[in-house]
Amino acid sequence: MNYSNLLSPLVFPCPWASEWGEDTQGLWQTLNYRGVRQVFRWIEPSTFMMGSPDSELGRYDYEVRRTEEVESGYWLADTAVTQALWVEIRTGESPSRHHDNLVYPVHGVSWDDAQAFIAELNQRVPGFNARLPKELEWEYACRAGTDTAFSFGDSIDANLVNFNGNYPYANAPKCEFRGKPVPVKSLPANAWGLYEMHGNVWEWCQDYWREEMDVDSDVDSDVDSPFTWESPTERIARGGSWDADATFARSAYRYHFDKSQRSEFFGFRLLVDG
Repeated sequence: MNYSNLLSPLVFPCPWASEWGEDTQGLWQTLNYRGVRQVFRWIEPSTFMMGSPDSELGRYDYEVRRTEEVESGYWLADTAVTQALWVEIRTGESPSRHHDNLVYPVHGVSWDDAQAFIAELNQRVPGFNARLPKELEWEYACRAGTDTAFSFGDSIDANLVNFNGNYPYANAPKCEFRGKPVPVKSLPANAWGLYEMHGNVWEWCQDYWREEMDVDSDVDSDVDSPFTWESPTERIARGGSWDADATFARSAYRYHFDKSQRSEFFGFRLLVDG
């Protein structure tokens, strides 16, 4: 990555980091909490094309195509939160259906559950201030500089993404349907070193749902504004899941669920502002 266009001096390493460095995918640093490691990748600010073009197979009208600016860089976890980290922070058993391996992403958690976890984590780690990514930040990182349906191109299979292989994308052949999540880092990372942003588990975003995408949909925005359809109780989830069709794993696909809803398909990823 090119760090010359940072808007403010980058603090690196952060006070909470136990390890750090730079590799071919950019800067990274690690949070180590009681022996559970979570790597964070630096995502530098830039502009990108958010949403999908009219020609993209399977697109929805609310995937509005437009140029967006990521104004500030941020640190994004290279994986979804694992059950190992969840158990250490919430001091209890995993809430997930598939819990024979604590390196699985935590699943079966609502948006509200994720917020409670983040608040506890931030309290326990001095200088740490994590949150959920906004969907703009999530899609920017998922794309990793690409403009195709997936960060891997316009086609995927089970070697790249954990999805319901009975429902492939476009004219791709059917492929393996695992029927459950895979442990984090089981499949290839995107160009920015981020794992399983397509498939595996839906990832909660901070924003509440707005069908119109040409406006700020921050969770703190005025909910009385006259948009096509919006709900302050519905939160955005991205990336698809192990049980979802391939089309839902596209970089541009966006959907919403009630923030209190728990499902074995829901997980989340941490973001720390730069």
